[in-house]
Amino acid sequence: MAAAIVFYISGHGFGHASRIIEVINAVLARRPETRIGVRTAAPRWLFDLTVKGKIAFSTLECDTGVVQVDALTLDEADSIRRAAAFHSDLVTRAASETRMLRELGAGLIVGDIPPLAFAVGAAAGIPSIAIGNFTWDWVYSEYPRVRLAPSLLPAIRGAYAKASMALRLPMSAGFESFSSIKDIPFIARHATRTPEEVRKLLDLPDKPLVLSSFGGYGLPGLDTEGLTKFRKYVVVEAAGRPASRGRKEVPPVERRGSFVAINEEAMYDAGIRYEDLVGAAAAVVTKPGYGIVSECIANDTAILYTSRGHFPEYDVLVEEMPKYLRAAFISQEDLFAGKWESHIDKLLAQSRPKSYKKPDTNGAAVAADILLAALDKPPKKPRGRPRTKR
Repeated sequence: MAAAIVFYISGHGFGHASRIIEVINAVLARRPETRIGVRTAAPRWLFDLTVKGKIAFSTLECDTGVVQVDALTLDEADSIRRAAAFHSDLVTRAASETRMLRELGAGLIVGDIPPLAFAVGAAAGIPSIAIGNFTWDWVYSEYPRVRLAPSLLPAIRGAYAKASMALRLPMSAGFESFSSIKDIPFIARHATRTPEEVRKLLDLPDKPLVLSSFGGYGLPGLDTEGLTKFRKYVVVEAAGRPASRGRKEVPPVERRGSFVAINEEAMYDAGIRYEDLVGAAAAVVTKPGYGIVSECIANDTAILYTSRGHFPEYDVLVEEMPKYLRAAFISQEDLFAGKWESHIDKLLAQSRPKSYKKPDTNGAAVAADILLAALDKPPKKPRGRPRTKR
C-alpha cells in the first residue's frame, strides 16, 4: 500500500485549515489515490464541506496559537502561558504520535505550522515539510511575557530545525530556524461562481456587495441597524456555522434592509462556497489574516480592514497588502458603529499603480507537486559502518 501524507494543522482560526485544504485538493486532483491523514483541532465541518476526496480526519491539538478573547482581541499573557505548557513536553507528545503514524501509513508529514509536526517527523524518522507565512516562535518573541517562559522559544526553534524543508508563502516572517526554504506563490481559494450567479442563487439585489468577514467569532457588538440603512451597498454576512449537517431551523437568508445574513450551511447546499462570496463582493470588511487577504488577492476584491490586537502578522500584512490589492483602514469605533459607507466609497475609488501585476495565486498546485515528489522519494538508508566483503 502506498504511503500517506499526514497533515498537522494549527487550529488557530480558519486560515491554516483553509489553505491546507487547497493543498489537499490539489494533491487529490493530481493523484486521487493518495492517502491523506489530517491531525488538527480545526472544526471537522470545514473539511467535510470543502475537501474534494477522502481523508482520514482525527482531532488533535497541535499547538495553542494565540488566545482570542474575541475576533479583534487577544490575551498575550495567557497565550504565552498555554504555549509554554504545551511545548514543555514536546518530545513526549511527539513520541506518542508515532503509533498513529504507523496506523495511517505515513510516508510524509506536512505542518502548517505547529512545531509538533516536525518533532513527530524526527521521532518517527519520516521527512517533514512546513508550509506557512509565519512561525510561532516569531509571534511569541514579540510578547514581553515570553521572558517568563525561557524554554519556549528554544523548544519551538529546535522543532522547526528538524523539518526537511519549509515552503514559505508571500507576506512572511520568522523562518530563520529552517535549514532549507523554498518560496512558493500565494495559496488561495478562487471563486468558481460568477457574481451574477451568486446574486441569482441567493436572490440578492443588483447592488455592489460588501462582505463582512470576521471568522468563527463573528463581530458581537456590531450595530447592524446602521448597516440596514445603506443606500449604495448590500452588506452580506455568512452566519450559522454548520455544526450539524441537515439542520434547517435557521432560515437560509435573513434580510433587514441592506443587511443580509446568509446561513452558511444553506449556502453550501445551494452550491455556493465562501470564496464565491469573496469573488462576488466589491469589498470585504475584515481583520487582516493571511486566508482572507490571499482570497481577496486571488479574486481581485478590495479590503477594508481594522486593527486586531497585538498579533505580529498584522503589521506584515498591512505593509504588504497595498502591493497586491486596494486596501484601506477603518477604526474600530467606525466599524462597530456601522459607519462604513464613506470608507468603502474611498476604498473603491482607489486606482492601481500603473506598474501593478497580479501575483501568482497557484501556490496550492506548486506545493502539491513538491509534496508528491517528496512522497515518491525513496527513504534514506540508515547510516552505519560499511560492510566489508569476505
